[in-house]
Amino acid sequence: MPKDFLSVADWSADELLQMLARAQELRRLHRAGERPQTLQGRTLAMYFEKPSLRTHVTFEAGMAQLGGHAILLRPDQVGIGTRESPLDVARNLSRWVDGVMARTFSHDLVVQLAEHATIPIINGLTDLLHPCQAMADLQTIANVMEPREATLCYVGDGNNVANSLILLAAVLGMRLRVATPESHRPPAWVMEKAEPLAGESGAEIFWSEDPGEAVAGSDFVYTDTWTSMGQEDEAEARRKIFAPYQVNRDLLASAPQAKVMHCLPAHREEEITSELLDGERSLVYEQAENRLHAQKAILEWVMLPKGAQ
Repeated sequence: MPKDFLSVADWSADELLQMLARAQELRRLHRAGERPQTLQGRTLAMYFEKPSLRTHVTFEAGMAQLGGHAILLRPDQVGIGTRESPLDVARNLSRWVDGVMARTFSHDLVVQLAEHATIPIINGLTDLLHPCQAMADLQTIANVMEPREATLCYVGDGNNVANSLILLAAVLGMRLRVATPESHRPPAWVMEKAEPLAGESGAEIFWSEDPGEAVAGSDFVYTDTWTSMGQEDEAEARRKIFAPYQVNRDLLASAPQAKVMHCLPAHREEEITSELLDGERSLVYEQAENRLHAQKAILEWVMLPKGAQ
């Protein structure tokens, strides 16, 4: 069993489904006003290189609700790579806290922290992967139907969210369609990683440049911002490239039953229309809520002694 939560592909289908079941239980308890104090006395360090609303609030609130405590660390305060090496930061934090959540640009930085830390490292988002979001998405889908009976379609930029959805589908045996421009399709290494996993699980994953082809008959249509953090200089060019991939009423005409998903923040009237984002088919705020519960399940899984989950 891995020490860290860096990628959903590091875990077995059974382990991910156990985390999902615990997330569902924690959601039920939360709504009933119950707060199991499973992480009482434990401390999570949260390192942020990127701005954050959902990741920051849900991890800090999640630790508090489970009886623990979170400490916010900022790059200008810690200076990983300038004041101190990743090795020394990881070794110091391992002496003081019980886990680290890192939200960084470089995926390699999170990998280095995990290599040198004796405590669990959780990937809160990197430029390559967003595994905590994928687990919240899995929980959101599971609240509607059995995930392995669903057809999920991702439309837009082949970014970190798309990468984690591909790996999640591959591990669990889900049906996933990905529609992106040829110039912005998911990187080859993601599909190379997913292919053997999909062979074992029976997952059906395909890519198309045609959003209409991918969306037709889907149960869930998912999109994300066309311009991620650090790509602001490309924003205008990306608007032109991705214009045919906007999730709107016309695109969803061939999937009348489809629910709409977005990990937020959204640029309304760019990748998705407000009509759909705020409409009856939207699961967007369910996804945001489930970040809290999915991450609490992840925190318990990696921070509690093995066998206590």
